[in-house]
Amino acid sequence: MARENFNDLLAFIAVARAGSFTRAAAQLGISQSALSHTIRNFEARIGIRLLTRTTRSVSPTEAGERLMLTVAPRFDEIETEMASLTALRDKPAGTIRITTAEHAAVSVIWPKLEQFLPNYPDIKVEVTVDYGLTDIVADRYDLGVRLGDQVARDMIAVRIGPELRMAVVGAPSYFARKPPPATPHELTQHDCINLRLPTYGGIYAWEFEKDGHPLKVRVDGQLVFNSSTPRVRAALAGFGLAFVPEDMATDHIAAGRLQRVLEDWCPAFPGYHVYFPSRRQSSPALALLVAALRYRE
Repeated sequence: MARENFNDLLAFIAVARAGSFTRAAAQLGISQSALSHTIRNFEARIGIRLLTRTTRSVSPTEAGERLMLTVAPRFDEIETEMASLTALRDKPAGTIRITTAEHAAVSVIWPKLEQFLPNYPDIKVEVTVDYGLTDIVADRYDLGVRLGDQVARDMIAVRIGPELRMAVVGAPSYFARKPPPATPHELTQHDCINLRLPTYGGIYAWEFEKDGHPLKVRVDGQLVFNSSTPRVRAALAGFGLAFVPEDMATDHIAAGRLQRVLEDWCPAFPGYHVYFPSRRQSSPALALLVAALRYRE
């Protein structure tokens, strides 16, 4: 059956359920004569009578009953699903997929999700840790989270965290073997715990700045990781110096488990932003989550 004939099926179902052309026509918002004409043409096209007409009532034939039993529930399911979609337009529900780096997931996203999600039980959030600059449109993510200077210009970006600083840290046991570096250049004489990121195409060169002069230093050591948490653990174990987000080392520094060096070479830089395509219409759930993630000083 051609798709345009689905209206004929709906007309038949309305008459069969109402048991009257008059009542069915009123429900459908058309004239009784137009409805009768539709049903006659439908029966002629399929070559079988679907309704028995008397002066007092209208009832389905055996073929009509069979069609009602098999087809009508399908249309009911479609109407139910369409109603559910309409409800989703106004109700905060659905799954939101986020791509982010590990540090942002732990330090910014999770603390806010922990407060947000209990208030919206119909919202689900999927967080994928990925250090590449993912194409969120092609990979069907709803949101991306990256540092402010990594967000493409054609995206809407919302700041979700404070400015960040990096820290070069090592354990007291390490500094018992080697003196602290006085400048970034001296890092080449130290055992350093390296980071491999796909966005940099290989081993990350440690980035510093002082008095407006940037400096990159390529370091070496026994260990290379692709995330920050194991680098902190390796530094705590005395395997060398680690270059990590400051907040990951703050408690260890305060407790004396790590010592910080080259602090004056580590200025603040733009923190994390959540971003999404400007052309995408935001669902209520997405709009609520972005508002919850927004950074407020």
